Amino acid sequence: MGKKLISTGITLLFMLLVASTLQAQDEPKDERYKTAWNSFKFRSIGPAFTSGRIADFAVNPENTSEFYVATAAGGVWKTTNKGISFTPVFDSQGSYSIGFVTIDPNNHNVVWVGTGENNNQRSVAYGDGVYKSIDGGKSWKHMGLKNSEHIGMIEIDPRNSDVVYVAAVGPLWSEGGERGLYKTTDGGVTWENILEISEHTGINEVHLDPRNPDVIYATSHQRRRHVFTYISGGPESAVYKSTDGGATFNKVMRGMPSGDIGRIGMDISDANPDIVYAVVEAQDDKGGFYRSTDRGESWERRSSYSSSGNYYQEVIADPVDEDLVYVMNTYSGVSDDGGKTFENVGELNKHIDNHALWIDPSNPNYLLNGNDGGVYESYDRGKTWRFYTNLPVTQFYKVAVDNDYPFYNVYGGTQDNFSFGGPSRSTETTGLTFKD
Repeated sequence: MGKKLISTGITLLFMLLVASTLQAQDEPKDERYKTAWNSFKFRSIGPAFTSGRIADFAVNPENTSEFYVATAAGGVWKTTNKGISFTPVFDSQGSYSIGFVTIDPNNHNVVWVGTGENNNQRSVAYGDGVYKSIDGGKSWKHMGLKNSEHIGMIEIDPRNSDVVYVAAVGPLWSEGGERGLYKTTDGGVTWENILEISEHTGINEVHLDPRNPDVIYATSHQRRRHVFTYISGGPESAVYKSTDGGATFNKVMRGMPSGDIGRIGMDISDANPDIVYAVVEAQDDKGGFYRSTDRGESWERRSSYSSSGNYYQEVIADPVDEDLVYVMNTYSGVSDDGGKTFENVGELNKHIDNHALWIDPSNPNYLLNGNDGGVYESYDRGKTWRFYTNLPVTQFYKVAVDNDYPFYNVYGGTQDNFSFGGPSRSTETTGLTFKD
């Protein structure tokens, strides 16, 4: 019975292709091939019990049920019902790897996306620049910086939506490209590199002071991956500050470690913008967690806590409590004393390897977390977590099929999620379910 079903299916497929080709026989040869190819459609077959690496969130501040999820290897997804359902909104664009997504604070239908995952590991995928949507992700326009390959962060001036800053980390496996801090004053029509370091060093983060957006902080990161090694730092990594909208920049490193420095993650405390936090990679065990209480003019090493600049090294300050701060890590760290001491946030029934965190300013106990296993949420600051099962962005490195019937099985090895196997179809009227 099973073999007959397979034979019948192959026959029907052949008939469809023949019919499609005959229908298009008057078209040019290339168009006939295109018509036949376009008759195939992809369908999701899972897996349902895991997701994949998350890069960033952008949450509508006026309606937190609406948010965007940027994924390292699965495009951008949007929900309008707090994750009950997700819609892929970036599949037809030029890159599947995303580094950053943000919503215009003045118009929540305007969304900016920076492509190219902003990490430095072996499996990182590159992007093709910056995109903008003015209709809530329904359509997109490429806004340039195609040779940046990896976008670290995007900031929009809350006073003027045409003023946008893009931290371009630049290519990982080669020198050059478009790397530095880029600024547009015409909504992305033209760009100026306002902080250019060298062909080996890009800008991985940019932050605007919420009280005065002309005050800009930027972190440079010197790094290069080769087949034989990864160079994770150098003398050109530093913190820069501008007080005139990027017309001029000065290094602000007083109190920071000397010598070669790796990746620096940073955040400004919305609760008290005089406070700036930074997690720093440095040689000779000088790295750690630093704090400035004078807007970056001087720094104090609060503790030795740090993470890996290859994969994490991001800081998220609590929007209400100036002493509460999180650091992305294999096991995320949290400090309630301004970085003096850290403990694990909590990983109960949750995937580790954390990359993104959004804190609800109206309820700081609510955390939206993105990691190598997908999206999770917590209502008790990480004690317990709920998993979003419906975001199919698992990163598969290898796939194979068997000859089982009536439906063959598909197997795959994944990034940080073991090896899976499951059926290609199901007799259930609902299609493939969790039990499959």
